[in-house]
Order: sequence, then C-alpha cells, then structure tokens
Amino acid sequence: MGGGSWATALAHLLMNNCETITWYMRRRDRIDEFNRLRHNPAYLTDVQFDTQRIFFTDDINRAVAEADTLLLAMPSPYFKDHIDKIQQSLEGKNIVTAIKGIVPDGNMLVTDYMADRFGVPRENMLVVSGPCHAEEVALNRPSYLTVGCIDQSKAAAFGTLLEYGNSHAILSNDVDGIEYAGVLKNVYAIAAGVIHGLKRGDNLLAMLVSNAIREMERFINAVDTTPRNICDSVYLGDLLVTAYSRFSRNHNFGSMIGRGYSVKSARMEMEQTAEGYYGTKCMHEINERVCVDMPILDAVYDILYRGVSAEYAIRSLQLQ
Repeated sequence: MGGGSWATALAHLLMNNCETITWYMRRRDRIDEFNRLRHNPAYLTDVQFDTQRIFFTDDINRAVAEADTLLLAMPSPYFKDHIDKIQQSLEGKNIVTAIKGIVPDGNMLVTDYMADRFGVPRENMLVVSGPCHAEEVALNRPSYLTVGCIDQSKAAAFGTLLEYGNSHAILSNDVDGIEYAGVLKNVYAIAAGVIHGLKRGDNLLAMLVSNAIREMERFINAVDTTPRNICDSVYLGDLLVTAYSRFSRNHNFGSMIGRGYSVKSARMEMEQTAEGYYGTKCMHEINERVCVDMPILDAVYDILYRGVSAEYAIRSLQLQ
C-alpha cells in the first residue's frame, strides 16, 4: 500500500519471493503509466517490474479483500486518509508497517492506531525498518532490514520474503522501540543536515549523532520497557545512514535550512515527503507528556515551528 520510493523498493524485493502481489495506489493515472512503462513513473524509475504478476488497484477495500498481509508504506501525513477508507474486515490478516512516522492528530504509533481503530491483535502486527535506503535496496546493494513482531515465528516468515540477493532480514520483538526509533532518526537527520548546511564540520556532526543516540535511548526506554541494545543496527545503524547519506531526504531538507532556505521554501523544494518535519511536531507533543530530556528534538522543533534561526539553535545545543 503506497506508491513512493520505499513502497516501490519493498515491492520489487517481495516479487523475488512471491508469485504475485496486489498493489494499492491512490492515483489511477500512476497505475496506468506503471503498466505502460513497466516501472513506477515517479519513483525509482530505473527499477523494472514484471507487471503481469502485479494486480494494481486504486480501491483500497478491494486490495484488503485480496490480501492476507497488508504492507503499509505510505507517508505518515496521509496515512489516515487512506486507512480510514477501509471497510473490509481485517480479521486474520497480518499488518506490516514500513512507515517511519507517527499517525497525525492523535500522535499514535501506526501499530497502536491499527489496534485501536480496527482491533488488530498485537501478534498480527509487524514492523519493517532499516538501516537501509529505498534506492540501495532497489539496486540490490547489501542491505539489512529488521522485522519486528512479538510473534517471532511471524517475523521469521515475513523476513524470508525480504531475503534475496544482497538483502538480509534481522528479527526483533521490539515493535514499539523500532517504530519510535524510525521517527526519531528522521528528526536527528534534519539536525545533521542543518549542521552540514551551516558548514560547521564533521567534528560537530559526530558529536550531534553520539548525543542523538543517547537521547533516543532515553526516550524509548521511558515509554517502553522491552530490553534492547541501542547500538543494534535498527537503532544506531538506521540513525547513521539517515544522518549521513546523500539519499536521506531528511538530511537534505535540514541542509537546505542550514544554507538559508526558509522552512516553507525547503518544504516546497523537496520532491518527496521529509517525514522528520511531521515527526518533530508529533514527538515534541508526546514528550510534553513523557518529559524526557531531549535537547536535540527541542532544537529542531524550535527551527521548524518557532522560527528560531538554525545558527542560533545549533549553537545553543549543550552537547556532551
């Protein structure tokens, strides 16, 4: 479910291990172009598909009826616009979220929303995370995807569908921790991009990232007691690849702000959604309740939503 680069990379990966897939996209014109060109007309256009093995539909309820497993890969700001149209029963279906964001308005994790809105049991919900970029997954470069589920047999079963060529699956039971880490690493990648745009150097960037992983650990441990090692690839690795890579849209978004773009102008320049923009507001509001010390999150929030200059916000950080 979804038509962006992450959805496209995951669909391409799954088709190595699945006879057919059902693919829901909102726009019929994109579906028609995809069938004609045999690739996504808007994202990862070099990646070719055997469209004879894909059942495309712009009807989300038809997609739900056809599938036993739903893989959610749309941007979080538009998640409810799609999902709330579902009228089909989700009983017995597995829900896999690859969304790196918080559900707007209620500031809920995707798995929490699916449990609350549709009554999906926790053992039927999985998460897929990095460290990986869609572009490298699609190019079959070495990639390690983490699959989280409280039912490890389901994590293993879905993990086998992601293993092909240079792509490997790692299993975890830390569903909430993985989801929160996926949101926070985008926030920190914006800060990393700001430092890059300000030309403040690699030394400061290294300090920011080392402080960010500790900040992430403080928050996740405060909201979820599942045992975890914050240095595992799904936490630290995903933070590193998002903070440093040229493929990172959140880093690039922050870099534009550091170079002097206004937040509004930087958002307009972005061709794809910078999840960290929305994630920053959601996480700031959640932390008003949790009350964890999160100076980097606060600094990014000040830049994006309070009009504080990037130079001042970064200079004011007390990194240790």
